[in-house]
Amino acid sequence: MAAMTEGQFKETVGGEGNSPLYHRIVVKVGTNVLTAGTDRLDLEVMASLVGQMARLHEAGMETIVVSSGAVAAGRHRLGLAKDRRGIPFRQVLAAVGQSRLMDAYDQLFGWHGIIVAQTLLTKADLSDRGGYLNARNTLLALMELGVIPIVNENDVVAVDELKGAKFGDNDNLSAMVANLVDADLLILFTDTQGLHTADPHRDPTARLISRVEHIDGETERLAKGRYRGVGGMATKIQAARLATASGVAVIIAYGRERDVLTRLVAGESLGTFFSPTTSKLESRKRWLLSGLSSRGSLVVDEGASRAVRELNRSLLAAGVKSIEGDFQRGDVVAIVDDGGRSIACGIVNYSATDIDAIKGYPSQRIQALLGYQYGAEVVHRNNLVVL
Repeated sequence: MAAMTEGQFKETVGGEGNSPLYHRIVVKVGTNVLTAGTDRLDLEVMASLVGQMARLHEAGMETIVVSSGAVAAGRHRLGLAKDRRGIPFRQVLAAVGQSRLMDAYDQLFGWHGIIVAQTLLTKADLSDRGGYLNARNTLLALMELGVIPIVNENDVVAVDELKGAKFGDNDNLSAMVANLVDADLLILFTDTQGLHTADPHRDPTARLISRVEHIDGETERLAKGRYRGVGGMATKIQAARLATASGVAVIIAYGRERDVLTRLVAGESLGTFFSPTTSKLESRKRWLLSGLSSRGSLVVDEGASRAVRELNRSLLAAGVKSIEGDFQRGDVVAIVDDGGRSIACGIVNYSATDIDAIKGYPSQRIQALLGYQYGAEVVHRNNLVVL
C-alpha cells in the first residue's frame, strides 16, 4: 500500500465535511519498539512515530504519549551491561535515562513546531482523589494549549513497576491515562502484529486475531503464552480490559509498521482491535453517580443552572447559592437548582469551606478571598456530568 498524501490523510481523518473516527488518542510505546531490539533508543523509529503524531496534531487531534525507554536510555548512557540488575540499580538507570528520553522527544517534536511536557505518574497519584483531579486537569489543560504530554511511570519511586507488578507497568498506566482523560482510542504498540492464537515468535502457524468484542477467559489464556517483552501480551490484555470497560477502544499493533499510527487512525485494519464494552458517558456517569465519593451538594442559581444544563459550561463560584455537606477538594458532589432538583454531579476543585467563602463572588476574587486558588471553576465542565 502506498503512503497517503497529506491531503488524503486529512480528508480521511476528518477534513472538510468529514468527522474523524477518533479525536483524543493515547499512544503507548514500549521499550522494544523504541530501541528496535537494540541496546539504545532508535531515533529513526522515534522520528517516524513522532512524525505521524505531528500529522494527527495538525489534523486537530489530541495525543498523549505513554512512553517506556528511560531505563534502556540510562543503561546505554552509562555504558552498562544488561546482566546488572536489582531494583535500586534500575531506578538509577531510570533517573539517568528519563532526561535523555525527554530530550529526544523534545527535539523530534520540536522539528514539527510542537511543544511537549513531561508528566511522571505513579498508581498512587491516580488513586488519591486530589492527585487524580490534579493529573486530569493538568493533562486536559496541556492539550487545550496544543501541548503533547509525554507520560511515564515515575520509575525512581514506583518500585512496583520495576518488579513487573500487575498494575505497575506502562501498559496499565496507559489504560489509566486513557480513562483519566476520556480518550477515544488507546493504541498499544508492541513488537508483534497483535494478539495471536499463539506466540508468533515461536509458532509459525500462529494466526492474528483481528478483532475482540469481549475479553473473556479464552482471550486471557491466549495472552498468557510466552510472548517476549517486559510487560508481555498479558499486561496488554489487562490494559485493554480496563480501557474498554471505560468506553475506550483499544488497538494492539506492531509499532514499527510503516505509517502504522496514521493508518490506524484513518480506519485501516491493523493489529487487534478491542471494542469498548460501554460508552464513555455511561462509564463516567456510573462512576460519578455510584455514591463512591458523593459527599454533599451545591445549590446554584438559575443562571448557573442554565449554563451547566444547556450550555455545557463549568460551574463558577458566582452561581453557587449555598453548600450542603462537608466535602474536600476532589470529592464528588451533586449540583442542585434552587428548586431542589438535581441537575448534575461533578468533582469539586475546592472544599466545602472554601466554596462557602467564595460563593456568589466572581472568579477573579478567589485569590484575594482564599489566599490561593485551584482554578477559576468550582466544578470544571470536564469533571461534570449533566443528569
